[in-house]
Amino acid sequence: MSKIIMGVETSCDETGVGLVRLSGDASEPRVELLADEVASSVELHARYGGVVPEVASRAHLEAMAPTARRALATAGLSLSDVDAVAVTAGPGLAGALLVGVAAAKAYAVALDVPLYGVNHLAGHVAVDTLEHGPLPRPCLALLVSGGHTQLLRVDDVASKITELGSTVDDAAGEAYDKVARIIGLPYPGGPPIDKAAKEGDPEAIAFPRGMTGPRDAPFDFSFSGLKTAVARWVEAAERRGEAIPVPDVCASFQEAVADVLTMKAVAAAREFGIGTMVISGGVAANSRLAALARERCEAAGIELRVPRPRLCTDNGAMIAALGAHVVAADLPTSPLDFSATPALPVSTVTVR
Repeated sequence: MSKIIMGVETSCDETGVGLVRLSGDASEPRVELLADEVASSVELHARYGGVVPEVASRAHLEAMAPTARRALATAGLSLSDVDAVAVTAGPGLAGALLVGVAAAKAYAVALDVPLYGVNHLAGHVAVDTLEHGPLPRPCLALLVSGGHTQLLRVDDVASKITELGSTVDDAAGEAYDKVARIIGLPYPGGPPIDKAAKEGDPEAIAFPRGMTGPRDAPFDFSFSGLKTAVARWVEAAERRGEAIPVPDVCASFQEAVADVLTMKAVAAAREFGIGTMVISGGVAANSRLAALARERCEAAGIELRVPRPRLCTDNGAMIAALGAHVVAADLPTSPLDFSATPALPVSTVTVR
């Protein structure tokens, strides 16, 4: 079996088209990355300090066809070589999702190939197979992005994913963006905070660790209180007429985030007897999160898998990879009249 799968991703502010080659058999599918092209509209949103849905949707409309053409050229393929199309059906921004879904339907109908509406969050897990091969069953996934912070038990990336915990307010990436705004760093906040933190002291300020008390849900997260604590600390320093030690604020904030994420992830792996952890999503590229996760996983005897940064952020390759696993499992195709589902639960891997 050898098939070419196209993946289309438009859940937020990146227009992604990926192409993979599926080979092997259903028991051990092999997925090879052929192309991963992304057009980002992040610069259009920077002046607003966050993603503007209407701006994102218009950017997807303009970028979709050129991004698909670039992906095909990179892979040395033509549209007629595509054997199936997978597209993010949710979760995400409604208007943005609809652009990708409409495009994927058009490609599938024009090529007369199967169409699969798939889950964006499951794609973040499946993308690791492009770097490290098949996922052990089960494995634990820590998904950390701008809009999602979740702990997932993955028994089968194509069909069985269970949420163990999620954020009750701000996702980790949202907290980074808000803290960056508070201390005058640019949007998106993750990279500049990570860079500044390298020059700071992570123990300089004792910021709180949200939802780590004995009565709290063991695998849920909360970062809103941490963001507020940073704001209050900065306000107090400004009232005293003190200069804000940006590197120390960044390092202390980042330590609080990484501490909670890795603490809960390792605790979940131990409780459920899972020996492999995958970290993905845009925040997975954060240097302190990666370092602390490696340290704690090694101490706990847990194998840690983190895709390279390019694959962690939203992209078409992750949707193509998930589509490949769905095709390998011979799961039903999605009906042509399916629609985008902005709040699609992670347990729904494919739309049927």
